[in-house]
Amino acid sequence: MSESATSAAGGASGLAVASRATAAEMHAPGSEAGSEESEMAEAQARDCAAEIPVTSNGDANDTQGEHMWDVKHMMTGGPTLKETRIISSNYGSSSEGIIEAEPYRAGGLKSTQSGPVVITDDISKNIALEKLEQVKKWSISTYKCTRQVLSEKLGRGSKTVDLELESQIEILRETKKKYENLLRLARQMATQFYQVVQTQRQLGDAFGELSVKSPELHEEFGYNAETQKLLCKNGETLLGAINFFIASVNTLVNKTIEDTLIAVKHYENARIEYDAYRTDLEELNLGPRDAVTIPKIEQSQQQFQIHKEKFDKLRGSVSVKLKFLDENKIKVMHNQLLLFHNAVSAYFAGNQQQLEQVLKQFHIKLKAPGSDGPSWLEEQ
Repeated sequence: MSESATSAAGGASGLAVASRATAAEMHAPGSEAGSEESEMAEAQARDCAAEIPVTSNGDANDTQGEHMWDVKHMMTGGPTLKETRIISSNYGSSSEGIIEAEPYRAGGLKSTQSGPVVITDDISKNIALEKLEQVKKWSISTYKCTRQVLSEKLGRGSKTVDLELESQIEILRETKKKYENLLRLARQMATQFYQVVQTQRQLGDAFGELSVKSPELHEEFGYNAETQKLLCKNGETLLGAINFFIASVNTLVNKTIEDTLIAVKHYENARIEYDAYRTDLEELNLGPRDAVTIPKIEQSQQQFQIHKEKFDKLRGSVSVKLKFLDENKIKVMHNQLLLFHNAVSAYFAGNQQQLEQVLKQFHIKLKAPGSDGPSWLEEQ
């Protein structure tokens, strides 16, 4: 069948070529009959070629009605253009030219369903219940602590007191107040002495200028100028020692002692909570014991035990901090008081070498005149 179809197609092509050649020869100017014959020959050749059906594999098919049914099926019952997708493949494969129908998706990408994660009602209810429970516990604890504080101030409630620890805390608070006063006076002295040093510098410059402009008093003005400049230099050295003393005492008062007092404050808050739950437990124990009060007593006993452990822990921590603070305070103040005494004594004795030796002993470095950084007094 393949050879007959090929020969038929070749014959049709030969007829078409021959008819075109004949029409070209007969298409002479002024010959109307020749043009009509040529048109008839071309139409006959097209009809012959159209009568030969060819499948996608190049084979002739005798059942023309079967092809017509396929075309009708594709036009009527087949998928529309929006529902088709052409699958390309390599040349010569068996799936070449196959049209596969499936839902059309824009961009050729398969859509994936995505959306916000919806929290279920159970989770949201649990979160709300947890927050409500936290607020409830905080309210109960605040009420009990407030009642305990008021009862202590009115003299109606009992208070847990550690006499030794309370006396140490009271001494620490008094020590801080005294050190704050010492720090205030030292800063005041540094400010006033700084003004004295600046005045001595200006006075020495004035003496030096008059020494040049007054030949008759050149030596007298010169001596005074040198004396004021020397005092100014020693004053700057003493001022450096005083500022170092101030910085060390400030660290002791506002850092070390303050941290210990913060721990003391936490201890006192824990003591109030402990006494509040202790009082609550004592009141429940004094009442009747029945099916309603026994669960409350057990719950109160648990809360009392929790706050008792917290109170004991903070009490031990405060005791240790007070001990270390006392040792550190003695060590720091011993060195600073020795520095202050030696520096002031050397300055007013006029011993410049001893004054410089004091600075070397305590590793104090003076700022060079005209340095960019602001001095300690300028920062105040």
